Amino acid sequence: MMQLILPLFVLTASCLGSPVSQARRFPSDFLWGVGSSSYQIEGGWNADDKGESIWDFLTHTHPEKIVDQSNGDVSADSYHQWKRDVQMVKELHVGTYRFSLSWPRIMPGGYMNHVSTAGIKYYSNLIDELLRYNITPMVTIYHWELPQKLQELGGWTNPEIIPLFKDYARLVLEMYGDRVKIWTTINEPWHVCEHGYGVDYMAPSYNYPGIPAYLCGHNLLKAHAEVVHMYRELFQPSQGGRMGITLDTSWPEPKDPNSAEDREASERAMQFYVGWFGHPIFSKHGNYPKVMIERIRNLSKEQGFGARSRLPEFTTEEIHRIRGTSDFFGINSYTSNLVTSNGHNNTGKFPVPSFNHDMGVVESQEGVDWPGSGSVWLKVYPKGMYNLLMWIHREYNAPEIIVTENGVSDRGGLEDYARVDYYNLYLSAVLDAMEDGANVSGYIAWSLMDSYEWKAGFSEKFGLYHVDFNSPQRTRTPKISARVFAQLCKTNTIDWSYRPKLDEEQQLVAMAQLPAEGRTSGASGAVSWSLMGILLLALLR
Repeated sequence: MMQLILPLFVLTASCLGSPVSQARRFPSDFLWGVGSSSYQIEGGWNADDKGESIWDFLTHTHPEKIVDQSNGDVSADSYHQWKRDVQMVKELHVGTYRFSLSWPRIMPGGYMNHVSTAGIKYYSNLIDELLRYNITPMVTIYHWELPQKLQELGGWTNPEIIPLFKDYARLVLEMYGDRVKIWTTINEPWHVCEHGYGVDYMAPSYNYPGIPAYLCGHNLLKAHAEVVHMYRELFQPSQGGRMGITLDTSWPEPKDPNSAEDREASERAMQFYVGWFGHPIFSKHGNYPKVMIERIRNLSKEQGFGARSRLPEFTTEEIHRIRGTSDFFGINSYTSNLVTSNGHNNTGKFPVPSFNHDMGVVESQEGVDWPGSGSVWLKVYPKGMYNLLMWIHREYNAPEIIVTENGVSDRGGLEDYARVDYYNLYLSAVLDAMEDGANVSGYIAWSLMDSYEWKAGFSEKFGLYHVDFNSPQRTRTPKISARVFAQLCKTNTIDWSYRPKLDEEQQLVAMAQLPAEGRTSGASGAVSWSLMGILLLALLR
């Protein structure tokens, strides 16, 4: 059925002026990579002398907060299966593997007084194995794995985190900096702060809106800057690497593109989501975005907080120290939302005070005809990726951008043609942005394998490789998307006509490994997605 239908729609798309029938190429020096994070894949939560992380604590004490009440105690067991992981990265023909370090695996209590030899050795072996196959390690120093002991001091809301993070970073730079040439300090500060402290979502799950998230952001930006300055002064001259930060957002599409108010809401959302951390580092003058400073100051006064804003103020010296502390702009993005203004009557019914109330934007995906995924929040709108990259390009004077995460979820299965279409669509949008001037130098697919998806547990799958979580070996099997992505990285080319099938052995493995509901998904689901993917691309061009 696929072979009969596909050419018809390729032809249709061509008639609409789409390049679907033509191969589209990336530059030969484009950075291709695939990503993972420590808590999501490693397991070994108490192996050797590893300390407890905030995610260990949350999942063990409040399993009811996780959709399937699971935890990452074993997950994909990459603490023991890391050699297979490297083979998978090699099979994908990517040049870069983005992974993160677990702070409590390296420093069990978060302090220099106890450094784990086993933890240091684990990452050292992983790095050496990657280099053996000419794969560049791209290492994230902090991807949400704070030692629980430090959280008991207040975590990122306590300024003491700044020297502690610097100590931790110094150690890993001393241990691995001779071999690691691309670093990111912190992954998704917005999630760390707003989803950790502002709402009950990510660990430590505070649900304290409007105040601690801004304290967190303030300390996090200063901690990031101190680490980058230390790297540039003490390590970069001899090690020759680069260091940046990874921000994240969903593109805020104006609900009514003809409405000036909705366009203003979109811009305000970008300033609050990306500008909160992007402006102090990447803008010409530094500091928080003007709209954030003014809105939070005015609302704080209205709410009875007196003359002092809930958004802390940087000194002039701090503004200068933070500005310019990134060698590239890392961005994670998966989807888009429709946005409109919240208005004075708080139609969004946000807590007062709160980040969302301060931003004054109501987001939704209601009424859109964008294809869905395995996650309620993730709908497929590739134009949003183009718009986001062009916004960063314009707002921050053409920085080098690396897409450090992009991918799509499903509920399981090896015949993941929907994921193939997603990558083709979003990579086409990345190319569109590059052709229009955006300085995008690399793309990291999320993720290498199915893993622990935070509050969604194991219910949502983002992997290019299927992991059998019922097997003691956590057997990994390539999905259709792994073969397509490998071909893309090998050729630097988006080829819509390349739609491989599972071979007989893979079919048997798939049937044995998949849950009952996954065994029924096959070509029929792929056909509907391929039509949607190709027609959507045709309409967007």
